[in-house]
Amino acid sequence: GHAVAANIIQGNSKTPDYTEMPSAVFTLPTLASVGMTEKQAKETGLEYQVKDGTASNWYNAKRINESTYAYKVISDKEGHILGAHIIGPHAEEMINLFAMAIRGKLTVSDIRNIVYAYPSMGSDIGSMV
Repeated sequence: GHAVAANIIQGNSKTPDYTEMPSAVFTLPTLASVGMTEKQAKETGLEYQVKDGTASNWYNAKRINESTYAYKVISDKEGHILGAHIIGPHAEEMINLFAMAIRGKLTVSDIRNIVYAYPSMGSDIGSMV
């Protein structure tokens, strides 16, 4: 929106920043993503960390009988979230929290220290980082 308005007024002077723009594929289960992929982080030459795993044995997956639930979170050396990728129930909602974390420059520590409503799917992001 902001880039379009600036380009109309100032003549194609602004490129949109897609860094914090989440996307979701509404399949069963849902696939959602925001920010950098691991490949993109590697190509930039940044020092980064990856935390990934399956969450199908976590309480939230078990309580709704979901067998497909996995994640990958990429952070920089200071712990700022660079990207997140989730497949599973309500991934489209959880990815929005990661988009806010990227925009707000939250660290892994910040995300872990948030008190979440439990049990909620959003509460799982504290364990994903």
